[in-house]
Amino acid sequence: MGDKTLTCLACGQLNRVPEERLTAGAKCGKCGQGLVTGEAVDVDPAILEKAKKNDDLPLVVDFWAPWCGPCKMMGPEYAKAAGTLVGQARLVKLDTQRHQSTGGRYAIRGIPTMVAFERGKEKKRQSGAMRAGQIVSWIQN
Repeated sequence: MGDKTLTCLACGQLNRVPEERLTAGAKCGKCGQGLVTGEAVDVDPAILEKAKKNDDLPLVVDFWAPWCGPCKMMGPEYAKAAGTLVGQARLVKLDTQRHQSTGGRYAIRGIPTMVAFERGKEKKRQSGAMRAGQIVSWIQN
């Protein structure tokens, strides 16, 4: 068992967390925000970049927009999946309407699109709305 590096999704601070404490309420040393909460957290492009490059847990991003019907339908399902995957992966959301250049930077052609990153590299992507169980299976396989 070793330490895991996690980026605080609130302030961007890098944190080292003992593996056995991942699901035991680990908090950011700078701002006190929970690091592994089981929630799908909204992030901005700068936090996404930092977490994508530095985190030892897989990072899954839901690229979405508030006007998108399938995105709205998938939102609660994505949140359920985040709760199921506590300690296995961190699920975040990025609003492509608010951060339009980020959608282009990641070659997002349609939304919702999920992209899974591990240690800075894109591992896979999936477009279209999915239910919580499908999201969990997609991330775990």
